[in-house]
Amino acid sequence: MEPVIQVNNLRKAFREGRAVIWAVNGVSLDIYPGEAVGLVGESGCGKTTTARCVLRLLEPTEGRVLFQGADITRWGGRKLREQRRHFQMVFQDPNTSLNPRFTVRRTLAEPLRLHGLAQTQREMEERLHETMLRVNLEPRLLERYPHQLSGGQKQRVGIARAIITNPRFVALDEPTSSLDMSIRIQILSLLQRLQSEMNMAYLFISHDLSAVRFLCGRVFVMYLGRVVEAGPADEIFDHPAHPYTQALLSAIPIPDPKLRRQRIILEGEPPSLFNLPPGCGFYDRCKVRKASCRDNLPPFRDLGNGHFVACFE
Repeated sequence: MEPVIQVNNLRKAFREGRAVIWAVNGVSLDIYPGEAVGLVGESGCGKTTTARCVLRLLEPTEGRVLFQGADITRWGGRKLREQRRHFQMVFQDPNTSLNPRFTVRRTLAEPLRLHGLAQTQREMEERLHETMLRVNLEPRLLERYPHQLSGGQKQRVGIARAIITNPRFVALDEPTSSLDMSIRIQILSLLQRLQSEMNMAYLFISHDLSAVRFLCGRVFVMYLGRVVEAGPADEIFDHPAHPYTQALLSAIPIPDPKLRRQRIILEGEPPSLFNLPPGCGFYDRCKVRKASCRDNLPPFRDLGNGHFVACFE
């Protein structure tokens, strides 16, 4: 089976005066039809920048992104606009991603008009009503503005806008972080159902690791712009191999109050992106570091079962 998305050695640099910051530094991953892949890590590790580069919302500095085998990093503006209906994004905060001057109807109708997916007004109405019901919203809400909706309703509108073009791939950037816990569960269940019904591939970015485990079959862990561990979700959560992954997972609450998990507290701060070490970026915070880790970048090691880790240990 051919991947929907293939990312090969993706790099993204930002300039601050004469300095160069590598926000994404050599990320490679693939996502298959109907698969949800999680991307996790601390704030500032490059997760959102990776997703935006994959969708060409930001221009990659180096590397390739293939959509169904075609290199989209080589597409010009017209070709990219024509094909954008096939890969969409759900943004973190619907309060800023929805235009406050647009009704829900106009927000959802815009991509249909842009891509010529509704030839008649009747076809437009049918598509709008079908999509609203698909995300569990009453079609009567089409005439409302964002400020007249609850947080959960606004996020459902954001999801509806992404899926109304029947995309093959959707990047989800912290889609539940601004919602109450009860609404988060509803949105995650909705995303899971839509994925099954429409056979979409997801790149799911989240700090909520329990949500990642619920939705995703594979997980990639990022630190300072690099992937440090990757594999099936059960392998990552049950047998984390990288010291950074172990620290991340130790923070997940256990629902049983009688049980306690030993929390791993990382010492120090990540190194400055202006002055990254030549070797492992986790060196200064790692309790199992060796002298060789300071100057040598650890390669990916295959631990079996599709589980890989960038660590010498």
